[in-house]
Amino acid sequence: MKTSILAALLLAATVLPTMAQSGPTPQEQMACRGDASKFCAEHIGKPPEMNACLRENKTKLSDTCRKVVESHGG
Repeated sequence: MKTSILAALLLAATVLPTMAQSGPTPQEQMACRGDASKFCAEHIGKPPEMNACLRENKTKLSDTCRKVVESHGG
């Protein structure tokens, strides 16, 4: 259980951290957690690549994640 929680927190911490100057909120990170692992898992821990991947896959993202990406200029 602790391992899965730690993994989720690490994933959330790497999602979208450089999309805006202020960065995404924890809620925004959580909104994209599933999409990030589904479409962009190879970019976990690489914020610029993750951001680009999420933008490239914007049409496939969940509504909530798509709104986060769009709110950060994607």
